[in-house]
Amino acid sequence: MVGNKLRKAFQILVKPGLAMVLLSHRVAASVEHQAPLSGLACRAVIDIGANRGQFTLIARYLYPQAKIMAFEPLPGPAHIFRSVFAHDADIELHSCAIGSRAEQQVMHISARDDSSSLLPIGDEQSRIFPGTGEADTAVVDVKRLDEIVVEDEIIAPALLKLDVQGYELEALRGCEGVLHKFSWIYCECSFVVLYEGQALADTVIAWLRDHNFKLLGAYNMAYDEQGKSVQADLLFAPFANHDGPQ
Repeated sequence: MVGNKLRKAFQILVKPGLAMVLLSHRVAASVEHQAPLSGLACRAVIDIGANRGQFTLIARYLYPQAKIMAFEPLPGPAHIFRSVFAHDADIELHSCAIGSRAEQQVMHISARDDSSSLLPIGDEQSRIFPGTGEADTAVVDVKRLDEIVVEDEIIAPALLKLDVQGYELEALRGCEGVLHKFSWIYCECSFVVLYEGQALADTVIAWLRDHNFKLLGAYNMAYDEQGKSVQADLLFAPFANHDGPQ
C-alpha cells in the first residue's frame, strides 16, 4: 500500500501541472487511470462522482481540448473542485448525484469522503478499507443525467466515468437516454458487497451488455488480505453492429 502511494506521488510530481494542484490544493490526480484511458482521444467527458476533481485532473491532462461535465453532491468536495478548476471554462460542475429518478436522498458520508455513498456503508467496506466507515449523513439532490445533459453537448468520441461507491447500476439507469452517445464507459465495480444493496460487477456487466456495451478490460484491481478480488475499474465500449449481444 505504501509502495503504491509512493509510485502515485512520483507519477504526479513529474507532471508539472498535476504537481502544482497537489501542492496548492492537496488534490492528487488519479494517475492510475492514465494507462487504460490514454489512447481514447476523448472530446467530451462526463465525470459522475467527481469528489475533489481527482479524475477530472487526469482527464484534463489526457484530453486537453475536451469539454468536461462533472457531478458531485457534497458541498465540501465540490468547493475544492471549483477552486481547482476555477480558470478552466471547459469544465462544468453540477452539485448533484446521478440516479434513476429525480429526488432527494440521504448520502452516507464516509470518514474519507471519496468513499461516501447513497447506500449504507457495509461492514466489509470498513474492514477491507479501514477508516472509511460512516461519519455523518446529508440529504443531497439526485437527478437523471439524461434530464440534465443535452445530447448535442456530448461530442463524440465521449467517455462516461462513474465512481459512485456501489450506486453504479442506479446511476447508469439515469444515463440510459444518452448512453448511445458514449464511445466508452469507465466504471468502478465491486465483486463483493461493500455497500448495502449494491449491484455487483456481474450485474452491471450484464446490464451494460443488454444496452449494447461489451467489457474491454479490468484495471486497478483491489484485493483483500487473502488475495480475493474486491473491486476494479471496468472499461466498456459499444458492440459493433456485427458483434452485438445475442
